[in-house]
Amino acid sequence: MDHLIKPHGGALVNLLVEPERAAEIRGLSREWPSVDLDRRQLCDLELLLNGGLSPLEGFMGAADFAGVCSRMRLADGVFWPLPLTLDVDEATAARLTVGEPAALRDGEGVMIAALTVEEIFRPDREAEAAALFGADDRNRDSVARFFHRTPPVAIAGRIEGLQPPVHYDFRELRLTPLELRRKFARLGWRKVLAYQTHRIMHRAQQVASLTAAQEAGASLLIHPVVGLNQPGDVDHYARVRCYQEIVPHYPAFLARLNLLPLAVRGGGPSEAMLHAIIHKNHGCTHFMVEQNGEGSVLEVRGAPGYGDARAREAVSAHAAELGIEMVPAEEFVYAENRKRHIRAAGAETDDRVLKMTGEDVRNRLADGREIPDWFSLPGVVRELRRRLPGRNLQGFTVFCTGLSGSGKSTIANGLRVKLLELGGRGVTLLDGDLVRKNLSSELGFSKEHRDLNIRRIGFVASEITRGGGVAICAPIAPYDSVRHEVREMVRPCGGFILVHVSTPLEVCEARDRKGMYAKARAGIIKEFTGISDPYEVPVDADVRIDTAQVTPDEAVREVLLYLEREGYISAAEAE
Repeated sequence: MDHLIKPHGGALVNLLVEPERAAEIRGLSREWPSVDLDRRQLCDLELLLNGGLSPLEGFMGAADFAGVCSRMRLADGVFWPLPLTLDVDEATAARLTVGEPAALRDGEGVMIAALTVEEIFRPDREAEAAALFGADDRNRDSVARFFHRTPPVAIAGRIEGLQPPVHYDFRELRLTPLELRRKFARLGWRKVLAYQTHRIMHRAQQVASLTAAQEAGASLLIHPVVGLNQPGDVDHYARVRCYQEIVPHYPAFLARLNLLPLAVRGGGPSEAMLHAIIHKNHGCTHFMVEQNGEGSVLEVRGAPGYGDARAREAVSAHAAELGIEMVPAEEFVYAENRKRHIRAAGAETDDRVLKMTGEDVRNRLADGREIPDWFSLPGVVRELRRRLPGRNLQGFTVFCTGLSGSGKSTIANGLRVKLLELGGRGVTLLDGDLVRKNLSSELGFSKEHRDLNIRRIGFVASEITRGGGVAICAPIAPYDSVRHEVREMVRPCGGFILVHVSTPLEVCEARDRKGMYAKARAGIIKEFTGISDPYEVPVDADVRIDTAQVTPDEAVREVLLYLEREGYISAAEAE
């Protein structure tokens, strides 16, 4: 393997211990405190263990963190573009002791690694955000989510890996950097272009990646991100089946498929450089990241991640230290008159250019229309139709939001009865009061607890929707950000319809069946929505209903008519 590109820092790290040591650690760990890792942290740990993040030998301590944030250097001087820390909350940090071991566990309690705690420190999150997103990009939604989701404390220390995180799916496609390098050596691949994607590949992406590989004189590694889904993505199971359909359509022996357990951060050009290092450690000499069709890559919640041009500039500026070339992701379109895909930039005035957006594809899948052969391979379309059937066959969530007393529960109950009467799908009502009693009884009414309650409702609704059922939710849900989280949670599983029950406050207060408004006015109930706590009116509601203006039957009919227009139920059913 000497002819392959050297790993970053010169050597490929392997943090997995021998079986005898692993057994010893498991025996000793019974009395150790545990750190339960979320999916993002598990992705980071997996790439640490297998060398994908070489030369890192663990999560960063304070010196490495400060050096990376200030000058993109580890404490030993090695170039590194982004901080990578193991962040924990205050309660977890309080259970840990410097010099003592802790067990790093996955969501099911399986011990993945042992960490001997050497540091417990508080990273400068402002500096980290500037490194991740760029100093001129601080107003993006992803920045706000970074501060919201990132705990205040970080821990660092020596890691001993017992086993990689457990994956039951596509195991033959999950080669580690060392295994992939050995495969490249057997195949005689010296120059390798990694095509990083988190979306479905259609014919334009196939042509773009093939052209880039051929022009670079390289073989092609299709390296899709399967660590954390981006909002709105199809689940990785369906995506991988689509990739498997497309790989045989490349020239023989040119392309291979491997899965990358990467947790994308949605950052700026510094993240592009991190991805370059990861691909380099996997044995790739070039890499290209798919475009979203608008000149940017890694779109996150409607806002682009790093722009392709900015990313290339950053990688080029540090080319000597990175040692890997970033290839521009060009847009290809179909020229009907030429009967082939061409570069969009090379289209001539007499070319009949055909294009389809992701929204076009989703709409065609939803209403059962044909997806043309020039756009996508038949095998890919078949897999998409299996995963995303027409709306008349999908599960969906109707999410009613509004003030207390606005009529949410009345509409939800009436809608539930009508949909059960129609038949064809199971229907579950997740009313705000019922959920509070049975799912969130321990929660209070702080903003943090309200958001957690809505996330629980969203999770349950997404699972019902995934199974082809109907979830009808009727919480107050006063905050726009968490409503959006629920929408993005449900959308990959089926339909999501946001109903704003817009009944005015004075009407709701006049109804006051439970006396809640009176108690809020008297100061007996604190943080009451509409009185002492705000209600953020949704700007993205699909249906708006003022129950002061319509009867309950009319309100339910408005929702049914919307479901009919969007294809979730038939016109006859809506009558």
